[in-house]
Amino acid sequence: MLYFIYQLGFEAYAPLRIFGYLTVRAALALAVALLSGILCGPLFIHWLRKKKIGQQIRGEGIPDLYERHKSKAETPTMGGILILASFFIAVLICGNLYSSMVWLTLCAAAGFGLIGAKDDWAKLSRRNHKGISARSKLAWQCLVAGGIALVIYYFPPETLFRANADEAVAAAPYSITTLFVKWLIPLGILYIPWVILILVGTSNAVNLTDGLDGLAIGCVLFVASAYALVAYLVGRVDFTTGYLWIIYVRGAGELAVCCAALVGASLAFLWYNCHPAEVFMGDTGSLALGGTIATIAVLVHQEIMLPVVGGIFVAEAISVIIQVTSFKLTGKRVFRMTPLHHHFEQLGWPESRIIARFWIVAALLAVVGLATLKTR
Repeated sequence: MLYFIYQLGFEAYAPLRIFGYLTVRAALALAVALLSGILCGPLFIHWLRKKKIGQQIRGEGIPDLYERHKSKAETPTMGGILILASFFIAVLICGNLYSSMVWLTLCAAAGFGLIGAKDDWAKLSRRNHKGISARSKLAWQCLVAGGIALVIYYFPPETLFRANADEAVAAAPYSITTLFVKWLIPLGILYIPWVILILVGTSNAVNLTDGLDGLAIGCVLFVASAYALVAYLVGRVDFTTGYLWIIYVRGAGELAVCCAALVGASLAFLWYNCHPAEVFMGDTGSLALGGTIATIAVLVHQEIMLPVVGGIFVAEAISVIIQVTSFKLTGKRVFRMTPLHHHFEQLGWPESRIIARFWIVAALLAVVGLATLKTR
């Protein structure tokens, strides 16, 4: 909306040109998402309590975990609706709605959010922690991710890559970058399953991380902040082709506004989700956040950096894979419990300590990920 005002009023009233600056709109997006989330939070949480939309706690077979978390039973859940509402409001007000990349990001957030809401509602209806089947959830995730992958494949954003100091050449739109070396790997039609893998894997990894108060949303904050800077840089031809020598994506700077809105929405939710949590995001939030971050990473051609910046999510997912594989093959467990944060709980770490230390690692990984842009 602000971008429309800028375009309509630029000639008539010069001060409106401020809305044309990407950095200004990104800052406003963060502020709008933050304020809308904080102001609407109490009413939304009250509504969830009134409707008895409360969290179901896992208990069977794991009495230690149940004893530790039973006090959280019936805490309002599906707080992802608050995150998405704040995010959408900020992007629609501050974003450039002429940008197809902005709309694709919104579609990813909505699509994965609906899958999460379906899962959350199934848990509430059955009054236990089991939602829709894993196979059904995966199928829906692949469907949404496949739709996004097809749009990106058949309508790729315009990209340029500087081959040397004197020549700018078009880069293959279906190429992926690498870490530490300045290579482009063309995938062709394999780019579609690659995008599906990134989106589905990231959404599930964030979902697995969402097990302690504020853990997942705090890590999302650092990842979204890192990609806000990445999107801004990738959308600037002077930084990409003249300094960093990475893929330049025309118009990708608008995704910095989306990332800033995501940061603001996450901060607002953390206000109510920090330990002890007043509300949980549920799958509605975790799947949506993972899918949105992954979509932005793909659009800016920096998805290979995601496992570094989002290293906490990767560690949580890998811990589950290792545990399941080891138990099936040998009958033995590598970790006391998975996902990884539960392993540390079983070691006797207080919940607040686990959250704080995971946040510190997430912040360090975000810095390391950004550093790889220059060390290639």
